[in-house]
Amino acid sequence: MSSIRQVQITFDCAEPRRVAAFWCEVLGYVMPAPPEGFASWEEAERELPAEKQGGWGVAADPTGAGPRMYFQRVPEGKVVKNRVHVDVRVGTGLVGAERLAVLEAEATRLEKLGATRLQLLLADEENESCQVMQDIEGNEFCLD
Repeated sequence: MSSIRQVQITFDCAEPRRVAAFWCEVLGYVMPAPPEGFASWEEAERELPAEKQGGWGVAADPTGAGPRMYFQRVPEGKVVKNRVHVDVRVGTGLVGAERLAVLEAEATRLEKLGATRLQLLLADEENESCQVMQDIEGNEFCLD
């Protein structure tokens, strides 16, 4: 018997809170509220050693339907292409010029948040068009 499991997507990064805030804007996610009795996560973390403060961030679907995204600080920088990436579904069901217009509009919005465009992959016999992007720390993702 198989069971359905929820997943969390974890990113290694240099600035977890900054990257979490970026993905909250991309997906309409939210950062969880700090623990009771604290006005912010920074206030809550003051009890931790300095090297642990700001060491993680979270972007969570406010409806609970989508996967939680966890961002953890690591000492090394990104050096190669991701082996796994996120597809942000903005053009589902659209084709041709209508799909390209939606991809363009979203890519422009995300560039204002610090994302970078890499390559526009045009539709072929098997796939619809998609825009390859990078987040603010260079993690590849697609606008699909």
